Amino acid sequence: MLESLLIYLLIGAAAGSTAGLLGFGGGVVIVPALYMVFSMQNMPADMIMHMAVGTSLATIVFTSLPSIYTHHQKRAVQWSLVVKLLPGLVLGVVAGSLLADQLSSDLLRILFGLFELLVAAQMMFTLIPEAKKMALHNGIYSVAGGVTGGVSALMGIGGGSVMVPFLSWCGINMRSAVATSAACGFPLALFGALSFMVLGQAEKQNIEWSWGYIYLPALLGILLASIVFARLGAKLAHRVPMLILKRVFAVVLLLIAIRMLWG
Repeated sequence: MLESLLIYLLIGAAAGSTAGLLGFGGGVVIVPALYMVFSMQNMPADMIMHMAVGTSLATIVFTSLPSIYTHHQKRAVQWSLVVKLLPGLVLGVVAGSLLADQLSSDLLRILFGLFELLVAAQMMFTLIPEAKKMALHNGIYSVAGGVTGGVSALMGIGGGSVMVPFLSWCGINMRSAVATSAACGFPLALFGALSFMVLGQAEKQNIEWSWGYIYLPALLGILLASIVFARLGAKLAHRVPMLILKRVFAVVLLLIAIRMLWG
């Protein structure tokens, strides 16, 4: 257990540093790392990705709060947009959780690998849609929220890689887009984690120290380290050329994607 906790602390350090340096959640790091660790720990093969995704969402519930508070203090969050997006976010994340529960662990792994490829391409080539100031119908926000929620539930992420480009396309400046996306991360993670917890309870295989699809030792270790290293990463972000940093991390994500697709 002590050796495992040290591994989870390292995962939390990597995820926290990523969040602090690049401004988005560590789910893209946490999920593949937990997939590899859970595989080595001989966790039931048909539950590995579900446990990784559920545990990742549970960590985001807690790590999103300091980020939201900071953005709110700087008045960067457009709460009116959060309200418009919220119904779709909740429905999307619950639907995505139900779908994830029906998919095999291998299929979830492949989908995650493909998603990592898209995120790597987005970071490498800065694929952000051109901002267009437009008045969108509330239904568009509901659809965008639903898509973001569904992707978040399937991938175990906070949704920033989907939400930020959408908000930018809507004409929201990047600072507010990132802040508003961060504010959406909490309800996404909360309803996603609760869904994975409930759905996992129905599984016949009981894993010690788990709540459904949430593995508590991993949750604790990742949280302890990520909170500390997120602050360190944020400080380092002001000293490292951001373009170079993003391209290096894009290569890392590419390697992770290949590893996940290879299985």
